Amino acid sequence: MTNPTLNLTHDPQASSWLASANGSDFPIQNLPYGRFRPDSAAALRCGVAVGDQVLDLAHLASHSQWLQGPGVDTVLATRAVQAAAQDLRDLMRQGPEAWHALRVALFLALRADASAAVQREVGSALHALSRVELATAVQVGEYTDFYTSYYHARNVGIAVGRGSDVAPNFFWMPIAYHGRASSLRVNSAFHRPMGQAMAPGQAQPVYGPCQRLDYELEMAIYVGQDNAWGSPVAMAQAESHIFGMGLLNDWSARDIQFWEMPPLGPFQGKNFATSLSPWIVTMEALAPFRLPFTRDAAHPQPLAYLDGEDLRAHGGIDVNLSVSLQTAQMRSQGLAAEEISRTNFKHQHWCVSQMLVQHTVGGCNLHAGDVLGTGTISGPTPEEAGAIIELAQAGQKPITLATGEQRAFLSDGDAVVLRGSCERAGAVRIGFGECQGEVLPSVQP
Repeated sequence: MTNPTLNLTHDPQASSWLASANGSDFPIQNLPYGRFRPDSAAALRCGVAVGDQVLDLAHLASHSQWLQGPGVDTVLATRAVQAAAQDLRDLMRQGPEAWHALRVALFLALRADASAAVQREVGSALHALSRVELATAVQVGEYTDFYTSYYHARNVGIAVGRGSDVAPNFFWMPIAYHGRASSLRVNSAFHRPMGQAMAPGQAQPVYGPCQRLDYELEMAIYVGQDNAWGSPVAMAQAESHIFGMGLLNDWSARDIQFWEMPPLGPFQGKNFATSLSPWIVTMEALAPFRLPFTRDAAHPQPLAYLDGEDLRAHGGIDVNLSVSLQTAQMRSQGLAAEEISRTNFKHQHWCVSQMLVQHTVGGCNLHAGDVLGTGTISGPTPEEAGAIIELAQAGQKPITLATGEQRAFLSDGDAVVLRGSCERAGAVRIGFGECQGEVLPSVQP
């Protein structure tokens, strides 16, 4: 596992000549990657979010004056920006040294003391975020969703009447299912899914629109480097295979899901929509916010292949997360989304490196740009629940919003907004932006 050491790009005293970057989700200590286009007729291109702007890497790749400054590896940074100009996955496959070289070059070019010539060159590559179309940060090839929150597993069991016991295998390995990459979208609306469900006490299922639609607060892990088929990734190398993280909403049709799952797991209850935030915050940007990995003494400790000294020292990540809900009535009244829960990624039972290792241990070959969902992120208290099935106790205790509306599950017209940020004393706060999605009425076939 790579040691997340701090360097000049984490300098808390550094500010940018781009005023909107200072104090925003996207300061120069962040520099997350994504894809955008300035208009619907243009091709998607790779960019870096800075304040309220996006920096066009294809434009920068055709210029060289900005590639200067102490500590810049101009050869490696040039190769990296040229790769990113084509496809972010090409940059990912170059590995951590290239990722670092480009980060240093961008940081120095955007820092307040950059020369006037550099500022002009970089400034010519900026586009206002409010005027561009955003897409998924990479073209995702494969998507796997994990199940790594002890509190979520416990809470859902209680809510649906199964009790607080968690399946024994949960404590020994990160559990996951293979999802569908084709339905991954950035900040989009989707139709309520149709499907088959079995109501309690009934003798046969019914077909129709989902009646128990839910969200799931998750994070996305972006694979950065391929591993060869049949070659598992060891814990010591795991984070060199991870490029960064974003926000993810694993929308869930609970009535369809619970009926279909025995014995093979989620299918149509999950495959209709998954929302992603537009930006990948790199693992290097997250270095100041690493935490020791700890495991409750009452729970089994990881097997040796899922453990290690580096993991114990800094395997956790301190990310503040929240869920807000905006109903159609709120929108009609001009009201903003209302926060309904808040938690932290540090509560997960399994870390990002353990998820990647477990995914490859049988010989599975991951590719740059693949997405691993962390599973729902819930904390130890009721208000830290990462899904409405927990908050509303499977519909038995609906939540009440400031408008007086109640929600046991999601209604048509509801929009869910996920937000994430990292902050601590002695470091600059960085954000993940937002992950949004809106529920539209179902479409009959």
